[in-house]
Amino acid sequence: MSVPYETAYEPPESPETHSPEEHLERLLGRALNSFDLPDEVLHRLGSALAHNSSLHSAHHSSGLHRETYRHTWLLADASVLTLWELVHNTAPGSEPTHEVYADEEDAGVATSRLPLPPDPPVCGRPVVLQLPPDPGSRRTYVPDDDAADHARRLLRRAENPEGGRPGEDVVRLLRSAIAHQITQAFGRPRLSGEARLSFSLYEHAFLLVDGGEISLWEVEHTVTPDGRHRCEVYATEEAARAAMERRAKEAARG
Repeated sequence: MSVPYETAYEPPESPETHSPEEHLERLLGRALNSFDLPDEVLHRLGSALAHNSSLHSAHHSSGLHRETYRHTWLLADASVLTLWELVHNTAPGSEPTHEVYADEEDAGVATSRLPLPPDPPVCGRPVVLQLPPDPGSRRTYVPDDDAADHARRLLRRAENPEGGRPGEDVVRLLRSAIAHQITQAFGRPRLSGEARLSFSLYEHAFLLVDGGEISLWEVEHTVTPDGRHRCEVYATEEAARAAMERRAKEAARG
């Protein structure tokens, strides 16, 4: 019988448990045919920044089992590389055998040789790559070729009246951004009187080509002579919130 994705066995390794390098090392260490992988594939995986593992298909019957897992890595050049792991036992009660392939078709050929009926993939979910655990951050990024352009556009529209824009060192780092994520930060400045003003604070987090992360903090408000929206951008959350407080005081005085 085929096993639905939701009730099938979990991947042999959780991608959140190990770094991309450790995950690859464990995968190659348990696969009997890892020496067959092309050298070019292993060389490219040396620049992995993030990884994900998911069940691709499975079959269980009469003490025999087979699972195929998809292991995907985000590389430093913003490309994605996938290895296919076949896990099976060829006799009831025997220990699982692990095989790894660089091509889905090769994994399918290996699957067809097993004494089990082949299954179509049971899951077509998109791959989401998560950075290795870090005490200060657990962000999830999707590969994004537009990240560096997004940073440039954000800085170009910034109107910081008294300066405080991110420095050239930050701008240089953002040129190597390969993914980004935007989230709204909550909390408004203290307003006095009945002033009806709009304040919003957003964090623009960027994944860099070397695996590092950097954030820009965008303040949007309507403390302008004609009430239009103004964008200000700061390198830290503290500087952004301080700017919001200053705009609120300006509105109260005006």
